[in-house]
Amino acid sequence: MAEMKLLVQPDDGVGPLVKAIQTARASLEIFIFRFDRVEIETALVKAIGRGVSVRALIAYTNRGGERSLRALEMRLLAAGVTVARTDDDLVRYHGKLMIVDGRELYLMGFNLTSLDIERSRSFAVITDDGEIVREALNLFEADSKRLPYTPGMDTFVVSPLNARKVLAGFIRDARNELLIYDPAVTDPEMARLLVARSGQGVAIRVLGRLLQRISGIEAMGLFMRLHARVIVRDREDVFLGSQSLRTAELDARRETGIIFHDPQIAARLAATFEGDWNESRKFKEENKSNTGDTAEEPPPPRKVGKKVAKTVVRELPPVAPVLEVIVRELAGPETEVNIDAKQLESTVKDAVRSAIQNVVAEAVEQASSEPE
Repeated sequence: MAEMKLLVQPDDGVGPLVKAIQTARASLEIFIFRFDRVEIETALVKAIGRGVSVRALIAYTNRGGERSLRALEMRLLAAGVTVARTDDDLVRYHGKLMIVDGRELYLMGFNLTSLDIERSRSFAVITDDGEIVREALNLFEADSKRLPYTPGMDTFVVSPLNARKVLAGFIRDARNELLIYDPAVTDPEMARLLVARSGQGVAIRVLGRLLQRISGIEAMGLFMRLHARVIVRDREDVFLGSQSLRTAELDARRETGIIFHDPQIAARLAATFEGDWNESRKFKEENKSNTGDTAEEPPPPRKVGKKVAKTVVRELPPVAPVLEVIVRELAGPETEVNIDAKQLESTVKDAVRSAIQNVVAEAVEQASSEPE
């Protein structure tokens, strides 16, 4: 019978990962997006010395850390690790997993960094389920060789291929409760789905940030740095992975996750969530008391974008006269063009307003989201 185990960070630390690498006898596959743990690098190099085949798939880019990725590539290559670099067809290759001897999968929500492991709330699940491990190996092989990958099972969640559909179904099937760890629940479709489930009596709490304040859904910032993407459904079923309910992480990046039924792990995650919820509420109240600040949390990105767009459009000079001249020039002197200047002005300003709102909202979301 397949076994599953949970790692809780920062409580469990780097030890279990190092030990897993030390137990490898034949093969190791590892996805790397961010990496600074010397112990893990040393363990990988020593595994090579034991005759273990070590393959590392390293992201072609990340925000602000490409130099360290390239330096890591060189060190691992020099040690005898088989290194591949991810393709550049997606915005990010952000998945986090390790496979030991083709029989045990470590599916992580955290990067192999001190910040994520020692100073952030995050989780990993370990499974020896043969079907899931084989599916993870299929993904590793495809991405290493830059070949197409087709998901073979809905419980192995891979963005941008099946994540939106599978996670929407996971949320839709909630009967009583959803407990969500997520730095940025900002995808409009997923937000609407949460609203619908709340309206149908599902109790929803989020440790993280929502697209906007939603009646009936409680959300609160975590008292410590948050780098977890977890949904506990009805305290029995779990989604754990690297994808937020955020458009980019569902549709434009390589993200990996897993859905499983395990009441024991679900109960531990729920207990951790309840403790974090209470601690975060206490932290919030103490912070208000100490600073005398009674202000609300910062407005959501879309509200900021809307205000900026409104201000910019209000300050725009009239554009219809200029556009009218350009249209007539392009149409040619022999072509009669009837232009409604008022309608043209309104249409252009609406388009500008919409574009600015979207760009500003995305910029604010990127800036305020937790680091990758």
